[in-house]
Amino acid sequence: MQCEFLNRNGDGCPRLQLAPMEGVGDRTFRKAMATVGGFDEAVRDFLRVPKTAHVQSLARVYDPAELAPIPLAAQIMGSDPDLMGAMAVELAARGAPRIDVNCGCPSNTVTGKGAGSSLLREPGALHEVARAVVKASPVPVTLKMRSGFEDTSLFFENLAAAEESGVCYITLHPRTKADGYGPPAKWELIAEAKRFLKIPLVGNGDIRTAQDALAMLRTTGCDGLMIGRGSLMNPFIFHEVRAEFSKRPFRPSWNDLIRYFEAYFKELPLHASPKQQVGKIKQLFSFFCKGRPDLMERRQELLSAPHEDPRSFLDFALSVLDPLFLKDR
Repeated sequence: MQCEFLNRNGDGCPRLQLAPMEGVGDRTFRKAMATVGGFDEAVRDFLRVPKTAHVQSLARVYDPAELAPIPLAAQIMGSDPDLMGAMAVELAARGAPRIDVNCGCPSNTVTGKGAGSSLLREPGALHEVARAVVKASPVPVTLKMRSGFEDTSLFFENLAAAEESGVCYITLHPRTKADGYGPPAKWELIAEAKRFLKIPLVGNGDIRTAQDALAMLRTTGCDGLMIGRGSLMNPFIFHEVRAEFSKRPFRPSWNDLIRYFEAYFKELPLHASPKQQVGKIKQLFSFFCKGRPDLMERRQELLSAPHEDPRSFLDFALSVLDPLFLKDR
């Protein structure tokens, strides 16, 4: 199936995608990022399809209009080809613009059941699952993978298995399952994959600044970019990447930042306790401070704040962050 998701924007900027991130890249974060914008598409955090799955029930949690007008792709993860195919059909019926097959999640609770990055141990199994989804889905299918499970010994075999399954393109996070998120992402593997594949390739991993994005494009030749934790550290990163291509300077205001954090607060899950809601806001501020060395000294002050009410904590956190932190953007 022809996939046009990677057509470049008019200014030459490649397609920019907001990555799915288990535990942090949930609906609350996606909705906050949608108020900032700058990305062409987001990918929902994975829907696990266990061997006992009732796909009609599972599919109901996916809302294709969640970020409208920004498209939201659905990502599925599992090891049963038939169920994965059936899940793709259900999600497409709900309006999914594309289905992404997760072959990269490193969580032990996932890999212990033969899903996620554990598929990288058996290229044949990866091919069987991806092929079943491609055959069943009426919408384009893509695949996200890591560079291997324990090592990269099956790297090219897995790339070939994915390509031969019929997916439109591959997104590569160049770390193994064993690497987790620790060592630097090996961008040279993205370059090798780009030379090996005939289908497009999206690069992902260690894009924390607009300069990182340009460097990945330059050194790997990849066709698109997916940014995850870099957007947690800097919610304006997509606009900053675009500015490099349009040559129109982008400078976020203090009000832009407040709007982002307020949107996050507004979307906090209602079923969560106030303590849990404060925890989520602290998690967001923790990532944000990591993106700015000059704010790291304030990070512990924020994380140790005794506020138990989410509104009072947010007000306190915003008062701690000096608006002048934007002075050199």
